Amino acid sequence: MSAATPAHGLDRVSPTILGVGSALPAQLITNADLGARLETTDAWIVRRTGIRERRHIKGSETLAALGADACAQALADAGGHDGAEVDHLIVATITPDRLTPGVAPAIAARIGASHAGVVDINAACTGFLYGLDQAAALIESGRARHVLVCGAEALSRITDHEDRATAVLFGDGAGAVLVGPGTPGGRSISRFVFGYDDELADTLFAEREERKLRMAGQQVYRHAVARMVEAVEEVLERSGTSTAEIDYFVAHQANARIVAAVADGLGVPHERVSFNVEWTANTSAASIPLALAAAQRDGHLRPGSLVGMVAFGAGFVWAAGLASWKDTLTPTTRST
Repeated sequence: MSAATPAHGLDRVSPTILGVGSALPAQLITNADLGARLETTDAWIVRRTGIRERRHIKGSETLAALGADACAQALADAGGHDGAEVDHLIVATITPDRLTPGVAPAIAARIGASHAGVVDINAACTGFLYGLDQAAALIESGRARHVLVCGAEALSRITDHEDRATAVLFGDGAGAVLVGPGTPGGRSISRFVFGYDDELADTLFAEREERKLRMAGQQVYRHAVARMVEAVEEVLERSGTSTAEIDYFVAHQANARIVAAVADGLGVPHERVSFNVEWTANTSAASIPLALAAAQRDGHLRPGSLVGMVAFGAGFVWAAGLASWKDTLTPTTRST
C-alpha cells in the first residue's frame, strides 16, 4: 500500500519495528580534544560518564540531512521500502535547523515521502518513545501502515562548550525506525508508561535567550534512575512480562552510570544492556534509535527479539515500553 492510498479499513494488526537506521556527523570530538582546552582528562570523563567520544555537526551540515540518512537506512533495512510507502513521519528533536518550520518536512522531502503526514515533537530525551507509541497507535487503529519515527539532535548547538560539567556530555546524531505490521498475534509494541514532574523543570533546561543547556547533575541523576526503574516495572507488570523475557534493554544513553544503575535496579544483566553512550555521548531523542542500530549491527537483536526501552529527560518527562523486533516471522524463529 502506498502512502497515497487511504489506510481506513485495514484489519487490526500487531505493530513491530521493521527496520532501523543511524547517522552520525563526520566531525569526531574525543576526550583528548576536550582535555586540550578544558580542565579535564580522558580518565575523568570516562570514570564519571563512560563517554569516550562524540560527534558534532559543522559548517553547512544540517540536521535534516542527518535525519534523512537515518530514515533512508531504516527503509532499506526493512527490506527495501521507499519513501512513497511512508504514511507518517514523526521526528523527535529539540534542536531543529530552524525555529520554524520543523525539520520533519525537510526530511520527508529528502526521502521521497511525498504523501506522508509530517510532524516534529519535543519531549526532550524521551521524544523518540513518544513517537514510537504514536506510531504503534496509528498502525493498530488502521490509520497508517508504515510510520517512520526519527530521533535527530544537534545538541552541540545548545551546549556551553566552556562548561566542563556539561561540555563532555552531549553529541549530535540521528536514528530512525520503520514501524509496520508484524506477525498476527505476535509480541507487538506494548502500551507505553508515561510520567512527568514540572516542579523539577529548573534542574535541566535551556532558555530561549541564552540557548545553553543548564543542569543540576546530581538531582537529575537521582530522579532519572528512580523514575526509569519505576516506569519499566510498571510496564512489566501491565504486560505480565518478566525481566528475564527481555532479550535486550535500551535505556536513554545519558551516561553509563545512569544506565548501569537502572539495569541493576531492574535486575537486568549488563550483557543484555546497551552502553552505546561510550561512542555517541548523550544525543537526547536520538540516543535510543542510535543504540538500537548499534545493537543490531553487533548481533544483539534478531527477528522476534523483545526490546525493553526507557527514557528520562528535561521536563521532567519519562517513558517506558516494550517492542518486538522485526517480528514478521513464525514464532519458532524468535530468540530464546
